[in-house]
Amino acid sequence: MSELPDLESLRLLVDVGELGSLGQAARAAGIAQPSASKRIALLERRLGLPLLERTPSGSKLTTQGAMVAGWATQVLAAAEELVRGAQAVRRGREGHLRVAASMTVAEYLLPRWLGEFQAREPQVQVGLDVLNSAEVAALVLGEEGQRPAVGGEDAEVELGFVEGPVVPAGLESEVVATDRLVVVVAGGHPWARRRTPLRPAELAATALVVRERGSGTRDTLDLAMRGHVVAAPRLELGSNTAVKGATREGAAPAVLSGYAVETELATGRLVEVTTAGIDLGRRLRAVWRRGRRLAGPAATLLAIARSGAK
Repeated sequence: MSELPDLESLRLLVDVGELGSLGQAARAAGIAQPSASKRIALLERRLGLPLLERTPSGSKLTTQGAMVAGWATQVLAAAEELVRGAQAVRRGREGHLRVAASMTVAEYLLPRWLGEFQAREPQVQVGLDVLNSAEVAALVLGEEGQRPAVGGEDAEVELGFVEGPVVPAGLESEVVATDRLVVVVAGGHPWARRRTPLRPAELAATALVVRERGSGTRDTLDLAMRGHVVAAPRLELGSNTAVKGATREGAAPAVLSGYAVETELATGRLVEVTTAGIDLGRRLRAVWRRGRRLAGPAATLLAIARSGAK
């Protein structure tokens, strides 16, 4: 591979043929004529052919030099096509960003992050898939059967946001926010008027309205209840909105993100039940495939999310 001619020397040879002299070719390349002469001499040694006929009146291509210059034109055209193709791919990647986020992050944190992102990168089109934490992790890992809902089958999710207590193998992660789950009930529920904190055993023994398995909220609750006999759920629903609606209608107590019930608690549509002896705190994380160095729009969005964690 070391014997291959460099592109600058091939360009110089082509310019000699097109411009009529080594001096003019050197000026076009922005180098001194002695330097141009050395490059051509090196090219001749590498190819084992005389490329220039040097005379007192100047230099011109030999017959072999003209043949090599013709081939060099094709090589240079192919190299330029390579660069243009790479630039097009880069612009395409830089112009689109696919993100997957768990529901709590997508509903209550990501809108602010994306607003700041669009202010910084208005030319970038963002596609967002809202899933539970397990599905987000699978999508970022590119597992079979997990395809983004936007952007087509070939779209790649570079960055995800999850809320589960465990990060699956194969993913790098960084904490971007903290959260606390809260026990909530409708105003008419007996727990809304209780004066003593709710203990773990009592919560475990109660049939709750819960999120589906695979959601970060459900995984955090299951981890907090480990070691207790847990009652079967009253209802198992696929979104925060559905859980809140069922709880407001008096179906049963629920355990949800503090972000998700902030408005309902402020307006009195739900009531928070104080707990004791239950660790319901959690960390919300950005995740990406292990071994990948985030760059471009994905790195920008991560930086914005990271700044919100400080």
